[in-house]
Amino acid sequence: MGRVCDGGLVAAVDVRPPNKFDVKRLAAVLGRAFHDDPVMAWILADDTRRAKGLPRLFAAITRHHFLSGGGAEVAVRDGEIGAAALWDGPGRWKQTPSEELRMLPTMVLAFGSAMRRGQQVVELMKKQHPEEPHWYLAVIGSDPAVRGGGFGHALMQSRLDRVDAEHAPAYLESSNPANIPYYMRFGFEVTGEIVLPDGGPTMTPMWRAPR
Repeated sequence: MGRVCDGGLVAAVDVRPPNKFDVKRLAAVLGRAFHDDPVMAWILADDTRRAKGLPRLFAAITRHHFLSGGGAEVAVRDGEIGAAALWDGPGRWKQTPSEELRMLPTMVLAFGSAMRRGQQVVELMKKQHPEEPHWYLAVIGSDPAVRGGGFGHALMQSRLDRVDAEHAPAYLESSNPANIPYYMRFGFEVTGEIVLPDGGPTMTPMWRAPR
């Protein structure tokens, strides 16, 4: 059901799993969402390269990892994808060697000479990743054109309802300090920091205890 806004009816945000035909649109949305992200800007410093590389990155990880795991969701209004979230269920956050192999050509195309920096970030994240079984929010982002329209909130609530039904914990790393208060409103708490090398930005691990 829609909601009334300024005398008109605004369509509700629907949350659903993506299919293979959604991958390109989903990846484009996440690419725009993360274009100004501090960590992504550190890995891919050139704006043009980042604008081309990020959609390729998100398409690869969605197509070869998240679709089969059932943790991907998109928030849609009037048929348009406004935001996407990529979750891993308990025990599934590590990509398999075969998944990594299938992603490799696209990753090389997306990152080029910045592959080393990208790998550094991944390895640092792995070192601090909790061992306890949990739901892992790897990626969530809204298209800047619709940010503030309830897309991200709908995605968070949709998956956290399932997390709570399973009485499971959840984990994420915030790559942007500005987003930490947002995640805290959903019950996540800061557990440390991941400092990137060579004067890079800091990522913030956050944990949400079972409800």
